[in-house]
Amino acid sequence: MNKTFLLADDDPDDVDMFREALSKIDPSFIFYHAQDGMGLFDKLGDKNLKKPDIIFLDINMPVMNGWECLAKLKQSESHRDIPVVIYSTASHHREVEKAFDMGALCFFTKPTEFKRLILNLRTIADGLGKDMPSLISHLDGIQCKVH
Repeated sequence: MNKTFLLADDDPDDVDMFREALSKIDPSFIFYHAQDGMGLFDKLGDKNLKKPDIIFLDINMPVMNGWECLAKLKQSESHRDIPVVIYSTASHHREVEKAFDMGALCFFTKPTEFKRLILNLRTIADGLGKDMPSLISHLDGIQCKVH
């Protein structure tokens, strides 16, 4: 079964790198992109699109930022069960804790190396439907709240 990824990020370079990394891991992966949180909810509301297996949220986006989007996702009965990973250049301890407090599964600091992005996304993809935090918490640049 094809795994479906939804990324909300307004940086075109980061989006292209993410898309390319996923296609190198497995060309059958389905990738959706939204420019911001509002666009993400447009994608989630589109009945022609498959429900994502995982959502990646950048924090700093226009219109609806990652925090607002995460709060709205976790309040939604139909979307709260989708694992959410905060995907940001930021990595301050306060932001990581805030992400966990708001219900994010992990905090993934955007890597500068393409190989690192591929490695991390491959491990995340392999962990979908499993105990992902314990499977990926050892990865460089990813912090998970292990229950």
